[in-house]
Amino acid sequence: MITIASISVGSSIFFTLALLIISVLVLLLLRRFLTLRATPAYLSIPVFFALALPASVVLLVPIDLASSSRDKGDRPNAIWLPERLLLVSWRIAYWLIFVLTWAILPLLGEYIDSGHRDAKARIQYSVRSNARYQMIVLGCATVGLIYISIQNGFEFSTIKALAMALAYVWGLVLAIYLMGHGLVSIPRTLFRNASASGRLRRLQSHAPLMHDRLMDAINDLETLEAQVSQLQSRKTGTARDFQDWIDELAETSTPPELRSGLLEPASSPSTVPAVITERYLADLTRRLQRARHQKARFVDAWDRLIYTAADLQAIINSSASKKLEFTHQSQRSACLAQSKFLTPYMRYQLYTNVYPNLRLAFGALFAAASVCVVWSELIKSIAPRLSVVTMSIVSYHERPAPVGFGRQVIASMWLMYMCSAALVGVNDAKVWGNRALVRRNTYGESACWYASLVARLTVPIAYNFLTFLPKNVRESTTFYRFLGQWIDLTPLGKGFDYFFPVAILIPIGATMFNLYGRIGNICGFGLIEEDDDDLENNPSGYGIGGWREGRELIERELSGLGSLGLSARNERSPRRPINADGNTQAYSSSRTPLTDASRPSRSVRSAVASTSVVQEEDEEENFFQSFAHRVRNTIETAGRPQWLQNDSFRLPRWMNNDGNDGNNGLARWFGGRPANGGVRI
Repeated sequence: MITIASISVGSSIFFTLALLIISVLVLLLLRRFLTLRATPAYLSIPVFFALALPASVVLLVPIDLASSSRDKGDRPNAIWLPERLLLVSWRIAYWLIFVLTWAILPLLGEYIDSGHRDAKARIQYSVRSNARYQMIVLGCATVGLIYISIQNGFEFSTIKALAMALAYVWGLVLAIYLMGHGLVSIPRTLFRNASASGRLRRLQSHAPLMHDRLMDAINDLETLEAQVSQLQSRKTGTARDFQDWIDELAETSTPPELRSGLLEPASSPSTVPAVITERYLADLTRRLQRARHQKARFVDAWDRLIYTAADLQAIINSSASKKLEFTHQSQRSACLAQSKFLTPYMRYQLYTNVYPNLRLAFGALFAAASVCVVWSELIKSIAPRLSVVTMSIVSYHERPAPVGFGRQVIASMWLMYMCSAALVGVNDAKVWGNRALVRRNTYGESACWYASLVARLTVPIAYNFLTFLPKNVRESTTFYRFLGQWIDLTPLGKGFDYFFPVAILIPIGATMFNLYGRIGNICGFGLIEEDDDDLENNPSGYGIGGWREGRELIERELSGLGSLGLSARNERSPRRPINADGNTQAYSSSRTPLTDASRPSRSVRSAVASTSVVQEEDEEENFFQSFAHRVRNTIETAGRPQWLQNDSFRLPRWMNNDGNDGNNGLARWFGGRPANGGVRI
């Protein structure tokens, strides 16, 4: 008994140290995506708990397995905790996650995104915004409560069982959908990134779309800041009642002389109403916050794309000299430049041989792990002993053997991989609107949403992982006695764990065969982002939006001739963060002045891309092709005859296409380019 007590003390110390390590890692994660000094405590503390508690769930499941499977009185060989301590830990973790997911974080996100100045108006806006969603949830809960009360009788345990079952079912549906995407995306990304040339080509193909989105984000922000300037110029009427609010918006906006010049005067008519109200100013503040977040998101994404492309090009160019030097001081190359033990030859071997082989090895390992997880989901209701996950955790002789420390590590690795796949699926299934994680500039509402999603997914994934195990092993755990028995008590949760996870094949098939991109191309919607498979459909890179145009954009940006002034932006002071309310601390250096002379339009970029294509073809073409091209150029550049230069010969009006928006003439008959804000069907 003394030995068991001493090991229990050691396990308790290990559990405490593990929680401290989790807390430190969560703080480092928050520091990466939030500016902790500028983030208020009412935002950072709930987000911290929403990330730390799910991580503790990943730690509790293996400990629970070892604690419930050990023989009483025997010397345990794993990390275990007393049953009472485990039960208290599960209660604290689950109910805090439940309250954060369904109440605190949704209200806090809308509170930050409200746009109002005073706390009372923010709370009212947050409650109104969440009222419809909460009423739908309450209506479903009421219907379920009536059904369960008729079947099992009305008791407090019935209400608790219904709440747990509803939260679990909704979380499992979302987790299976996202995990199916991640199980394919993780190994596929590793396999694709093993080739530097292929990865560079994909970045070049994504560059035009990323550049256009950044231009649109800058244009949208400048349009809103122009409205603020118009408001500030008003000194009479209802604008005087909100002068302090307007001045505050003007102080956090970019001065007119530092704006990019993207916004043309003709395209920015006065949209300020005659009567200024609090609702209008709150809506304008909210749109400004979102526009600043969107611009910071695409500026960060564009910078990472440019620097990664520069590093990949340097790796490809080093194949001749066998020496690798990163000329552009990106975040990765700056760290490598400070390391003294890496010579150019060692760096070349590292990036051309070691890293690609490691990516291939880990890609094969994660692909096998994905197959094992899917197989376990499909076979667990028929023959759980044939599950690969079960065989790696539970060993059978005459009865299941106690779970040792090694099997605890294996169980935690399986659970971490399933949770990681679900979180990777969040980025793979791009249907979340403007929410994104930006380094040191994440918007407060986005931070609340992502933290809520992590907290919502972890408990269903953990219990779904527990269903891989045999019935006698699963039912002996404290986790099952706390949560599982209430789920099995309700008709909603009984048997749901066994037949619904088969639906994981749907997101897996959709990701493997690019179903979303194909549906978007068929329907003509621009709601879904382009996939890497688009590069396979256009390997030559010709046309607007091809990889050749992207390569030209990247080269111009690295040489300092691009429209965003990347080199000049890095020479100035570092970019200042955006606080939780979406306001920039003073003026952000990411607001680079853009002039009409330096900003290439879409047509200019396409002409530059076509010119580079012609230059490349001239290097590879033979004598006959060169002669044909010269004849064609002579004909195309010849002047028109005198009888064609007057106005006597005109095309019919229905054949004209003089508009710049592509909505006139024949283009209007066959779809053309949709108008601003429209969708072509």
